Amino acid sequence: MRDVAIVGCGMTRFGRREEDLLGLLTEASLAALDDAGRGQGPVDALLVANMGSGILNHQTGVASALTDRLSLLPAPAESIENGPASGASAIKNAFLAIASGLYDVILVAGGEKMRAVTGWEATDFVASMSHPQGEYPYGITLPALAGMFARLHMAKYGVTSEHLAMVALKNHEHGALNPFAHIQQAVSMEGILHRPEAVVNNPPIAEPLRMFDCCPVSDGAAAVLLCAAEKAAEFPRPPIRIAGFGQATDTHAVHQRQDPLDLKAVRLASQAAFKMAGLKPGDIDVAELHDAFTILEIVESEQAGFFPVGRGHRALEKGQTRLNGKLPINPSGGLKARGHPVGATGVAQIVELVWQLRGQAGERQVDGAVNGFSCNFGGFGNNVLAFVLSGE
Repeated sequence: MRDVAIVGCGMTRFGRREEDLLGLLTEASLAALDDAGRGQGPVDALLVANMGSGILNHQTGVASALTDRLSLLPAPAESIENGPASGASAIKNAFLAIASGLYDVILVAGGEKMRAVTGWEATDFVASMSHPQGEYPYGITLPALAGMFARLHMAKYGVTSEHLAMVALKNHEHGALNPFAHIQQAVSMEGILHRPEAVVNNPPIAEPLRMFDCCPVSDGAAAVLLCAAEKAAEFPRPPIRIAGFGQATDTHAVHQRQDPLDLKAVRLASQAAFKMAGLKPGDIDVAELHDAFTILEIVESEQAGFFPVGRGHRALEKGQTRLNGKLPINPSGGLKARGHPVGATGVAQIVELVWQLRGQAGERQVDGAVNGFSCNFGGFGNNVLAFVLSGE
């Protein structure tokens, strides 16, 4: 099996965008190709990560359309859908195709145009991932699942609303340093929890989760160019190697899990990624975790092996996950501040790690970062992918 490297990356700003989905994907793809010194040069294949263009934008066949728009014909093209983990799934499939020797260079683009519909419609669209008989018909949404999960975790491990707010504060601070982030504004504990106006500015969404515990609904796209490591010298940027990946699934219906607090798919995917990379959690210098809800960053940091189970919030208290901490988590701002166009998120996580390992992250740069880790969380933990990247 051949080694695979990332030699180009690009991204749009996330947020409310006027461009259509194809325009966003084109912007990110051209940025990745330019970053790799390819311009509109040839690629062997194109994969597009997207969860809901048919529902949200009344557009299907996005991969074919993007290939034509980019003048990459007759390159093979296909769309990859795996809920909010679509981006990581597309990168995994590109990795496997190159590692097998089938292709040498593949462009992966992920994008979503979610603000084309109302917030309620977007919430319902995302909720369609839940179990079609046991959850969705009864009004279960992803915020509702996260709220129940947070309540259980708080009761068992002593996590408080202040701990959840600490995640939001940290990631908003990081997002304020990221020119691509949807939300580029720091917030204060008083402003979102302790002042009277917090009732208005930070209302309950799915208790104990409040508005600032939830990621925004975003438009945006991100792209990476992958190649066989043996050909990386043909590109101008230092190659960032995909050292390992893992993927695991769990029961579709959350209530069928033996322990609803055990994010088994996160743990198994992370273990597989570390095993393949020949590294340990302690070898990671920077991580991008899927914080669609603040509680998820805390629990994923435990299940991935960075902190003992039930102790992630203590590491947060000590500042260990801040930009200058022992293990900076979500220097991009995470889904919480960078934003969450669901098909783009897994690719955006990898883009951030590539920038960090190249030393190109600007004000949010993690000093001396060599190894990075990402967790892209599909559904409510029922299909998860993890990656380990290395700049060595």
